[in-house]
Amino acid sequence: MTIREVVSVLDAELCCGEEWLDTQVDSAFCADLMSDVLAFSGRQQLLLSGLVNPQVIRTADLLDMRCIVFVRGKRPTAEMVKLACEKEIVLLSVRKTMYLAGGLLFAAGMKDGGIN
Repeated sequence: MTIREVVSVLDAELCCGEEWLDTQVDSAFCADLMSDVLAFSGRQQLLLSGLVNPQVIRTADLLDMRCIVFVRGKRPTAEMVKLACEKEIVLLSVRKTMYLAGGLLFAAGMKDGGIN
């Protein structure tokens, strides 16, 4: 699935990274605790989170994630947008809960990015 398709499935708002919308993402991980992302995520390329701070961008970059979806209507700060653009990470925002957003992606064929 491309990030462009993720935008469509979630009816997401693009916060930054339009030039990378055709990047392929094959799996996703949902968490608000970055320690959980570091400890339990696999090699997924998309993160769903309600945590809005620069550490989310740094964590995603460390794990080579290409897209972060902020749930529950959360929006990244200007500092986060700048950092994400530098790291070539797409930022999206949705008004859906993490549960619903993850479920919609799963129903559309997105794989679980957690370590099994």
